[in-house]
Amino acid sequence: MTAWLPATAIAHGVASGTLSASNVIAGALARIERLNPVLNAFTAVLADRAQARAAAIDAAIASGTAPGPLAGVPFAVKNLIDVAGLTTLAGSRINRDHPPAGADAPLISRLEAEGAILVGALNMGEYAYDFTGENAHDGPSRNPHDTTRMAGGSSGGSGSAVGGGLVPLALGSDTNGSIRVPASFCGLFGLKPTYGRLTRAGSFPFVSSLDHLGPLARSAADLAVAYDAMQGYDPADPACVDRPAEPVTGLLNTGVNGLRIASAGGYFRAGASVEALTALDTAATALGVSETITLPDVHLARSAAYIITTAEGAALHLDRLRTRPDDFDADVRDRLIAGALVPATAVVQAQKIRRRYRQQMLRLFEHVDAILAPATPCVAPLIGQKSFVLDGQQVPLRPNIGVYTQPISFIGLPVVAVPLPTASGLPIGVQVIAAPWREDVALRIARAMEAAGVARSLTPNLEA
Repeated sequence: MTAWLPATAIAHGVASGTLSASNVIAGALARIERLNPVLNAFTAVLADRAQARAAAIDAAIASGTAPGPLAGVPFAVKNLIDVAGLTTLAGSRINRDHPPAGADAPLISRLEAEGAILVGALNMGEYAYDFTGENAHDGPSRNPHDTTRMAGGSSGGSGSAVGGGLVPLALGSDTNGSIRVPASFCGLFGLKPTYGRLTRAGSFPFVSSLDHLGPLARSAADLAVAYDAMQGYDPADPACVDRPAEPVTGLLNTGVNGLRIASAGGYFRAGASVEALTALDTAATALGVSETITLPDVHLARSAAYIITTAEGAALHLDRLRTRPDDFDADVRDRLIAGALVPATAVVQAQKIRRRYRQQMLRLFEHVDAILAPATPCVAPLIGQKSFVLDGQQVPLRPNIGVYTQPISFIGLPVVAVPLPTASGLPIGVQVIAAPWREDVALRIARAMEAAGVARSLTPNLEA
């Protein structure tokens, strides 16, 4: 039974011959068949492709070929990432009219070059404009820890699939928090890399100046090995920065001695639930963090991020809004229409705030190496829930679950979401925020929290 084995343990077993890639994939496909009707994580399962790939890996190992650090590891991707032979849905009805993708996205190819095996495409919020994981066309992805609750979005299927043990690794996208929110709700480790670090070529955009792709997994080590496999410059993505790969896997167990870590106060504590604050304080105590800092102008940053998101997203979808308005999720459509009405002067001002906020944050990282903050203000809400209490007020749920993630992705900082248990039995995440290009720092801290016993991915009982 490999459902709960870490990706690194699967790869070691396959490489050493104690496991076969074919048996690992057979087990994953059987579990998907059994549990996907419960979780609604997958929109397409690629059984034939996965079985053929597994057989090829087993044959290569038998012939003495080194299989790679992800040998035999099943993975799946959010359905806005191109998969050869599948239509790239981006969670929408409209995209179903598009032809199938002619080739895999580069990140898929890079993972498979290291031995991983693609098993399917995953459910998501329409056009990635969602924090709930509730898709109007394919139904909601469900939280494996309580299937009446949200998986989070927009990478809801990614969170549900990894959290439910269907696959040990998945790819998602994060514009304003769409990796970190599902990671928090589903009890997973999730990495939003530095903007420009991992190529987005072969993916359907939402807000190009904010979009990131990254992995979700059940351990910091799994996150690191997947991230290392995907590193590398790609001229096909104009945002991808031409800089050498900086492998982090070997740095995970070097500890946090010498790192200056602070806990975020002010804005990041004002609206948080008891569970979110307890998790933050638990993480800080385990890491020996005593300093609390106030990040500058966070309210302004979030407002500016909203303006840029809705205006840029609306510009991308303007023709579809004009010609096929009734084929959108009504909530997504109405938010995009509102974005189309944002005046240009507001967007210009938002970009000025963005530049100033980035400069302020970079100055802050002259004094600290990482900042801890809540990933979400609460544990996973119920599916269908429309509002929740934030800072003493009842507010709309969909736009406000990302209250703590949005000001960070706004300036492209690398973040690892780290899962902690709560007294309710549901997980919640803490963000480890680092300076640009310092994914190694965030992953080292995530690993240190695992080693201290405070961070872990909970195993749900889906088959009780």
